Amino acid sequence: MVIKLPNSWDIRTISEEIGLDLEEKEILEYIELMGPAIESYNYIDKVPDNIPSVKYSRTPGYKPKGEENKYNAWHVKTTVKGNSRGKLVGKTVVLKDNVMLAGVPFINGSATLEGYQPDMDATIVTRLLDAGATIVGKAHCENFCFSCGSHTNSTGPCHNPHKMGYMAGGSSSGSAVLVAVGEVDMAIGGDQGGSIRMPASWCGIYGMKPTHGLVPYTGIMPIEITVDHAGPMTNNVEDNALMLEVIAGSDSLDPRQVDIKTHKYTKSLLGKNGLENLRIGVVKEGFQQEGCEDDVNLKVRSALNHFKEVGAVVEDVSIPLHLEAPALLAPIYFEGATQTMMYGDGYGVSRSDLYSTSLMDFHRNWRTRANELPATVKLVTLLGTYIRKNHGSRYFGKSINLIRMLRSAYDEKLSSYDLLVMPTTAAKAQAIPHAGASIKEVVQSALPLYLNGNTQPFNATHHPAMAVPCGMSEGLPISLMLIGKHFDEPTIYRAAHAFQETIDWRSI
Repeated sequence: MVIKLPNSWDIRTISEEIGLDLEEKEILEYIELMGPAIESYNYIDKVPDNIPSVKYSRTPGYKPKGEENKYNAWHVKTTVKGNSRGKLVGKTVVLKDNVMLAGVPFINGSATLEGYQPDMDATIVTRLLDAGATIVGKAHCENFCFSCGSHTNSTGPCHNPHKMGYMAGGSSSGSAVLVAVGEVDMAIGGDQGGSIRMPASWCGIYGMKPTHGLVPYTGIMPIEITVDHAGPMTNNVEDNALMLEVIAGSDSLDPRQVDIKTHKYTKSLLGKNGLENLRIGVVKEGFQQEGCEDDVNLKVRSALNHFKEVGAVVEDVSIPLHLEAPALLAPIYFEGATQTMMYGDGYGVSRSDLYSTSLMDFHRNWRTRANELPATVKLVTLLGTYIRKNHGSRYFGKSINLIRMLRSAYDEKLSSYDLLVMPTTAAKAQAIPHAGASIKEVVQSALPLYLNGNTQPFNATHHPAMAVPCGMSEGLPISLMLIGKHFDEPTIYRAAHAFQETIDWRSI
């Protein structure tokens, strides 16, 4: 495209928008001064973009239908074969559909992105393929990943593998379902408020939200840099640790990555003896979320009794600020997401990142198709725009300042304990809203505190946290969440593996 020099009408309109009073003579002078800058823009437009080359061949694939996509968990099936050697040879992997896989359809759950195909692979895609994995497609995710349920994707709801008609959790819903039913060995999920851990909880699998920045987010469509995470979703702890071992580490592109510390996570799996002498603090406020279900709390407590029986020191602790976390984080999601995900064309500015300019160009189209956005994204964009227009950005700034207090509150307890624990979700999977449900019903099912009140805080405080299945009730899984010190994923894996190896969670 060619950028043209603005005319007098363009500048007059813009000056009125930003509160400038300019005379015609001044307008013409400013237009003249813009000439060299416009030439620079047109130079940038001509030169090729600087993005990584694509290493492994693939086809666009196809959208499976009918019994081949019983739960509506697949977005696209394809086959991308990786290296003939590596830690993941023989492992099949599905990607959440906010992860870029060059040449393969990408909609991030939204009709407004239909027709877009990325021109680059995410860093983690290259790492998985280099390690020998076979990527078998893209999994259903929630519309722009802004839902804790599994009912906002433009192609329809994703169903729980344990109970049709019930939500699988979100936003990495398809990733969790395909792992749970055994159609793939491993999945990549994304987590901005619990979107790995919540579907893991409701589908009965293991989901790790690593320490912020441990896994590069390069080539993944963001919501907001403060809370963006990607991580592994698997049916067992061994695969989870192995997958993290492959995808973790700096890529020199992602600005989220600061002082990254990686480990050989598979070496932390000590089997049945892994819980001996571990000190675990049970956060009582995690059992007090609005909408909490008695059977969830009971099953988590029963699992913790087993932790004691096999050698852990398990004690109750109190972190009152935990229950205030959703309020403290609200500006990040409403203002931050509106600026980055919507007005920033999926990326925003002011950070040194690897930008997908092709996605930014395509996503600009939402402005002409806003009526097709889901109620969740409409709500966020409306309120985020209202706050910016009437109050500026002070509340976003204050939220970031206050989150440091929340982080310190968890760190203070973690100075005395190896891990913290609480229910992953305070309630079991809920029914999918009926067709024709009101805006209120759809949004409240997508963004309820009973679902993300425990998971969301750790997206902003950046502690690693893992969903671990720990029981069944009424035919639906229940999960506990292990929280560790920053970059101490090994201790989480050690505890999760010992629990896995000493009891069948389905029997609790």
